Amino acid sequence: MSTEIPFSTTLHVRDHCLCLHLQRAARRIARVFDEELRALDLTSGQFSLLMSLNRPEPPTIGSVAELLAMDRTTLTANLKPLTRRGWVETRVDEKDKRSRRLVLTDAGRAVLAEAVPIWRRVHGEIEADLPGDADRFRSSLRAVSELPESKAAEAA
Repeated sequence: MSTEIPFSTTLHVRDHCLCLHLQRAARRIARVFDEELRALDLTSGQFSLLMSLNRPEPPTIGSVAELLAMDRTTLTANLKPLTRRGWVETRVDEKDKRSRRLVLTDAGRAVLAEAVPIWRRVHGEIEADLPGDADRFRSSLRAVSELPESKAAEAA
C-alpha cells in the first residue's frame, strides 16, 4: 500500500487550509507587536495576558485561560515570568479557598500603561493596512474562535 500523497494535495492544503492561514497571520502580527514591545521587555502574548487581568475584580485562573483560549497549564507557565518581575500575583480566592485569583500589581499596571500607547499605534498601523473592513474581519475571527471544538476542527 502506497502512502504517497500527490504534490497537488500539498498545494491544495497550502492554498486552502484555514488553520495554516490563521497561524501564519497570527505569527506575523505577533512578530510586529513583539518587535515594538521589546523596549519594555514584553512580548505580545505577555501584553495580552496582562491586559486580560486589567479588570475591576481580579479574575480566576480559569476565566483568564478561557478568555485567552489556553489551557490552565500553559497559562500557569506563561504567568511565571510575569510573577518573577512582580507584575502579577496569584492569591487565594477569599470566597472559595480552592480557587486562585490573578492580581495585576502596581508594577504590572505601570508596564501595561507604557505598553498601551505602543499597542494603539501598532494596532492602528496594522488595521489601516488590512484589506477590506477591519470590523468584519474581527467579527469573522471572533466567530471562528467561538465555534465548538468539533466544528473548529472540521473547519481547519
